[in-house]
Amino acid sequence: MKTLFILWGMAVLYLLSQGQRGFFAVSADEPKRDSYVVLYCAQDEFLAEPLLKEFTHRTGCEVRTVYDSEAVKTVGLANRLLAERGHPGADVFWGNEEFRTRWLASNGVFVASNGWSAFGKRSRRLVINTNRLSATTAPKSLAALTNAVWRGKVSIAYPSFGTTSTHLMVLRAEWGPERWTEWCRALASNAPFLEEGNSEVVARVGRGQAWIGLTDSDDIAAGCKEGLPILALPQEPWSLDMPNTVAIVRGARHPRMAEELRQFLISPPVQQQLIEAGGLEALQTHPDVLRPNWERVLSDFTVASDQLEKLFRR
Repeated sequence: MKTLFILWGMAVLYLLSQGQRGFFAVSADEPKRDSYVVLYCAQDEFLAEPLLKEFTHRTGCEVRTVYDSEAVKTVGLANRLLAERGHPGADVFWGNEEFRTRWLASNGVFVASNGWSAFGKRSRRLVINTNRLSATTAPKSLAALTNAVWRGKVSIAYPSFGTTSTHLMVLRAEWGPERWTEWCRALASNAPFLEEGNSEVVARVGRGQAWIGLTDSDDIAAGCKEGLPILALPQEPWSLDMPNTVAIVRGARHPRMAEELRQFLISPPVQQQLIEAGGLEALQTHPDVLRPNWERVLSDFTVASDQLEKLFRR
């Protein structure tokens, strides 16, 4: 009898040691990790991929990533997320600016509680070609870009997409529709180069074809690394800070790993890696940069988008 008790005890210990394979561990074990998570990513691929590989190395979870083109960065993915609202293809959305994330949240695309987080920042800046201008001779305001002296010398990304669209819609909410429309018309009539994306703005300014560009800080940083003769002007009250965002999609098929990926991306070490790679800036900021009235921007979105399409028709 004593031998039977010993054998029975050894059997119990064996089953307990097998974890989720053991009979006694079924109700106590954590859920099995998902083998992959789907990410829609508006961040540049060369910046995102090393971080996502690190996440996979740490967790064993593959990140299946869908990127967007430079021309419609964020907007294309945002429209896709909205279209898939009833049958989501993504678990996580990594945005490179705040407005489209807020717009998607207002349309119920993300989980209701703690649906999205902002982290880090980039900024909207003027960049100049240093063979054409100096910091003292360059225009200091957006209003100055409409002056005749800068005709044909200004480059901006096409304003219906990306961060240029967000920046201009925030300015509309700040300035009011009349002043904003007048400025847009004056800028459009001053024959600016309308580029496919912000990196093309930097490239054209770097070549000296345009003397001034309105673009994103990370694209300026990339141009400086390439040795282009360019200089970012300091932030001014019209400048806009733009955090990255990460959001969990409502109805995500892999919610547990989606949350792990969100926590990973907003962690300080990841932000520091993005700063060192030029994808984000250090968090110092001009005290008087735009503080967006997001409620107004969202309510005016359709009208403002239609106006931008008409005012900057190519």
